[in-house]
Amino acid sequence: MKFELKAHLRCSGAVVRTRTGTPEGGVNLSDIDECVAYCNKELLKKGAPPGCGAEVVRWKVVDERITLEIVSDRFVRAHDALLRVKKEFARLLGRYRIGLRGIEIEDYKIALEWEEGAEEKEGLRIRKLPFVKEIRHRKGSLELVLDVDESSLDKKIPDRLIRLLEEKKEANRWKGKSEHWELIFESEKKEHYFDKDPTEAMIQRDWLQHAAGRGQYVYGPQITQIFRAFEKILLDELLIPLGYNEMVFPKFIAWDVWKRSGHAKGIYPEMYYVCTPKSRDPEYWEDVIDYFKVTNEVPVDMIMEKIENVGGMCYAQCPPFWVFLQGKILPDDILPVKVFDRSGTSYRYESGGLHGIERLDEFHRVELIWIGKKQEVIDHAKLLQERYRQIFSEILEIEWREAWVTPWFMAQEGRTGLAESKEVGTIDYEAVLPYSGKWLEFQNVSVNGYKYPSGFSVKLQSGAELWSGCSGVGLERWAASLLAQKGLDPDKWSEKFRSIVGELPEVFRFL
Repeated sequence: MKFELKAHLRCSGAVVRTRTGTPEGGVNLSDIDECVAYCNKELLKKGAPPGCGAEVVRWKVVDERITLEIVSDRFVRAHDALLRVKKEFARLLGRYRIGLRGIEIEDYKIALEWEEGAEEKEGLRIRKLPFVKEIRHRKGSLELVLDVDESSLDKKIPDRLIRLLEEKKEANRWKGKSEHWELIFESEKKEHYFDKDPTEAMIQRDWLQHAAGRGQYVYGPQITQIFRAFEKILLDELLIPLGYNEMVFPKFIAWDVWKRSGHAKGIYPEMYYVCTPKSRDPEYWEDVIDYFKVTNEVPVDMIMEKIENVGGMCYAQCPPFWVFLQGKILPDDILPVKVFDRSGTSYRYESGGLHGIERLDEFHRVELIWIGKKQEVIDHAKLLQERYRQIFSEILEIEWREAWVTPWFMAQEGRTGLAESKEVGTIDYEAVLPYSGKWLEFQNVSVNGYKYPSGFSVKLQSGAELWSGCSGVGLERWAASLLAQKGLDPDKWSEKFRSIVGELPEVFRFL
């Protein structure tokens, strides 16, 4: 890794180039020589192994600017070296009553080791990066020409760019690998009474219909009653016996929540965005209103100019909950805490992956969250797994399997070490769909480690590390799994499930 930086220190007055300068007449250039020599010998070597660090290879003074050219390795990166040198020059110039007004970056190049052709062999494409005006592929290296200023250096933008490239490589190595999925349990084989797509069958029976939006349905009384039966099973068999308390989580998620939860690292292609008007003044919207009245068409382009984005719709239910605890200190004696939310819909833009009620843009879930010390969270996850097995085997009587998978956030953040320990990770429950022969992930149990407590600054009074877990119950996914195997005829359902659902209502008839 090599860094080459050319920058200018802007001074409050002219720096006179004389060898006999005085405090009134300008800087003594021999003092600058000594300052640079000290920086090269001492200041820019601190924290680096012998023979490593940064170096000011050239400098000159013109009027009110001192130009510096710095080269470095990864141990003392050039931008850090520049900030160190700036402080040293500020002390020197202060003796001559000259201040430093700031830094201008003329040119900054970073060269990283990069296996030739790696982007073709591994499918990794580096076409564009923020704060980078040019990307050059050299033999065995990748060169970035940065577009940064002093504020960017203070925010460690160059370091974050390097870390971003490392994350892209790591994510690319994980993408599609079989290590993400490991079978850990299979239920006994069950008799299947149906071989059709349950969504199409329900549409034909008027149990549901496509809504106006993409990936969205209007659910009729029959399927809605089945959803409520699933919730009752959860309450009676799991939530109440295990001591869960119900809460209501927001379904609009502000950007700060997603920054803290980690979703902001990659959610953009899949989220539904939320925008608010820039003004509520009717006059501000008069042209939009008039256009619709004249054309009977909604002027979307005109509207886009008058709104501003403030976040998105619920993508994963648990992140907004953590605002309730953000910055708080919890007493140890209230642990473990167990809460759930079933108050609304979730949204994910599924692009071309839409299919029936099992892959939607708008769907309904019950979200479970539990919080405690490490072992408490791990133990509770195992208890949930046992309860789910009982529900799927003894009440729904479906055929399913369990697999250990690495959750998205760990692959995205490169936390593979924790994943390999299997203390942090996700158990997916998958049901076979007889009409296609494919397996559908319809349930999960995740141990998230310290991710959320750390991201939202939640601590324990004792100072022990706080962990959490979550489990999402997708009502549509449960219905797709059950009905794909058992069909829409209640006589084919288990006796226990029929007794919970009750008689399905027939409300609508169409001519």
